[in-house]
Amino acid sequence: MTSMSSLIVITGPSGVGKGTLVEKLLERNSSLWLSISATTRSPREGEVEGKNYFFLEPKRFSEVKEQGGFLEWAEFAGNFYGTPKKQIDEKISQGKKVLLEIELEGARQVRKNCDKSFQIFIAPPSFEELEQRIRGRGTDSENAIKRRLARAKEEINAIKEFDAVVINDHIELALLEIERLVKAS
Repeated sequence: MTSMSSLIVITGPSGVGKGTLVEKLLERNSSLWLSISATTRSPREGEVEGKNYFFLEPKRFSEVKEQGGFLEWAEFAGNFYGTPKKQIDEKISQGKKVLLEIELEGARQVRKNCDKSFQIFIAPPSFEELEQRIRGRGTDSENAIKRRLARAKEEINAIKEFDAVVINDHIELALLEIERLVKAS
């Protein structure tokens, strides 16, 4: 389906800065394209169909899943999320490198379903720093924070599964390392 240099997976725990790194990476590298996920959740204020997500009814999501239309998919907080295969194949055939910013389970599915991807794990400088970042957002309840931190421990324990690890201690240095890895992949 894809060559090693075409599909780049970026994974890491909540609060590690994946979204910021991917955003800056895309701004600086026009040859990269970020895959747009499908979801069954409702759009949030300001989200645009086909730009932020493809918003699907649960029945339609299930149909696409049953037809093998997702490279990976997962259920999170009662909603389904998936990476449509068709758009990835189209972009790769146009010579683009495709970025997937996905969770650990999705990365594992990509590894299983696609023999050639390059997978980068974004790690925090320490677990304590990650906790400070998550708490610093001020957007989650204490229960949600505890769930995120428990999940982060599981994800960090899977670090050896990845082709490369980038510690996001300083955003610019982490970004330079990701750019180097993407070019070398």
